[in-house]
Amino acid sequence: MALEWVVLGYAAGAEAIMLLFLTLPGLGSLRRGIVAVVRNALKPLLSVVPFCLFLLMDIYWKYETRPTCDKQHACTPAEYLRHEKSIIKSQRNVILIAAALLLYWLLLSVTNLVVRVDQLNQRFEKLKRQD
Repeated sequence: MALEWVVLGYAAGAEAIMLLFLTLPGLGSLRRGIVAVVRNALKPLLSVVPFCLFLLMDIYWKYETRPTCDKQHACTPAEYLRHEKSIIKSQRNVILIAAALLLYWLLLSVTNLVVRVDQLNQRFEKLKRQD
């Protein structure tokens, strides 16, 4: 199961780096290349969404089938500690899932905005040359 979280972490990191490069000022000559790379990477990165949903279902299943430590079923200290560690890992993983989904949405939105701004700039230059 750890490999799934590593893959999701790398995907979220790649999304963050691409988002950073898209929003850096002063990359005028490189901007078109960066936009092209990001636009080509958006479709494969869309697989993050169902992957995150699968991982959320996995966390939910683990939550529903966890052992209970109530008065009827007493837990040993080792079981209780393992249970608490599992809860902390699940919370961390939910934060990672939320970050990956948020970064994908931001990357998609920013890319669309940059493309739209480039199109409007080209249209403006064309109208400016016509006058």
